[in-house]
Amino acid sequence: MSFNDLGLCKELLTALNDVGYTEPTPIQREAIPVVLKGRDVMACAQTGTGKTASFTLPILQKLHQRSLKQETKKRPIRALILSPTRELAAQIGENVVAYSKHLKLRSLTVFGGVSINPQMMKLRGGVDVLIATPGRLLDLEQKNAVDLSNVEYLVLDEADRMLDMGFIHDIKRILAKLPKRRQNLLFSATFSKEIKKLAEGLLFKPEMIEIESYKPTPDQITQHIHMVDKSRKRELLAHLITENNWSQVLVFCRTKHGTNRLTEHLNKKGIVTLAIHGNKSQGARTRALSEFKAGNIRVLLATDIVARGLDIAELPYVVNYDLPDQAEDYVHRIGRTGRADAKGEAISLCGAEELELLKDIEKLLGKTIQRMNIKGFEPTEH
Repeated sequence: MSFNDLGLCKELLTALNDVGYTEPTPIQREAIPVVLKGRDVMACAQTGTGKTASFTLPILQKLHQRSLKQETKKRPIRALILSPTRELAAQIGENVVAYSKHLKLRSLTVFGGVSINPQMMKLRGGVDVLIATPGRLLDLEQKNAVDLSNVEYLVLDEADRMLDMGFIHDIKRILAKLPKRRQNLLFSATFSKEIKKLAEGLLFKPEMIEIESYKPTPDQITQHIHMVDKSRKRELLAHLITENNWSQVLVFCRTKHGTNRLTEHLNKKGIVTLAIHGNKSQGARTRALSEFKAGNIRVLLATDIVARGLDIAELPYVVNYDLPDQAEDYVHRIGRTGRADAKGEAISLCGAEELELLKDIEKLLGKTIQRMNIKGFEPTEH
């Protein structure tokens, strides 16, 4: 099947060709025709499956078709896409810009951590598609800078993460400001009880789409576990980076404080490192990601909160400095590497206190991850 078979217009097909998309992914094949028909959708698909295109492409097509019939200078917000993090919002915004390259549609991405005034100015000029984090959207609404009364399409992306981050009350406040008649699309990596409860009050007779929620990790990702005492993790990470001459490494930590301490340690070892987490300003987070993508820094440290939305082409190494509390997040993390058939390596440092987390991960994957020991770093606590 090709994108031509999904009923997309020539302008979108040209844009997809421009960005190098050839065949639709499973979530795109399933969701695009349903969204084009006007149905509500509840979809389960993890990061990296192409889900952004599965909801943005049909929405852009419907907006485009309407604009051809109804030319107007005024541009009320017709589509609202809510995202849990700044990074993911920015990534969705970039995709919308790329896909709508040949359409006469305007889009805008808004999030906190940056000045609100430029965002207010752009909104005054009219926007067809608004991508937003919940907090900043409510800030703009309180300042009467955004009018949500004409929204026809609502997308909740990474809904499970939004609930984990405590956005449920913000989401309910936003829903109260939207028209009753609209098309709703909910995308989540899991179908938890909380997600199902949210869907009951949001969706009308939705089409259920589930794309192997947590399929086994791609064969091109080599996975290793290094058993090591917690107190020696910093040394082992520095050793692995320098001895193997790793040039581009994405490292996941559990806490913001731990991320800061590890950043300081690696820089003292002469390994150029930057960190991104919730306490960093948006400007600092954007600069760190840009420097990493450009190859100007060797290591980028991140917490799970900002991890979704990180899109780094041909990333060779991902390291789990701390194992995640949720086994599903392991799949999200290592999915940053091994993309587009490129080879990737995922390395996890596991202390004695994390053995239960490791068991959960291996149960989810349905296999045992290969253990490796580095001479001089053998664990004493296992």
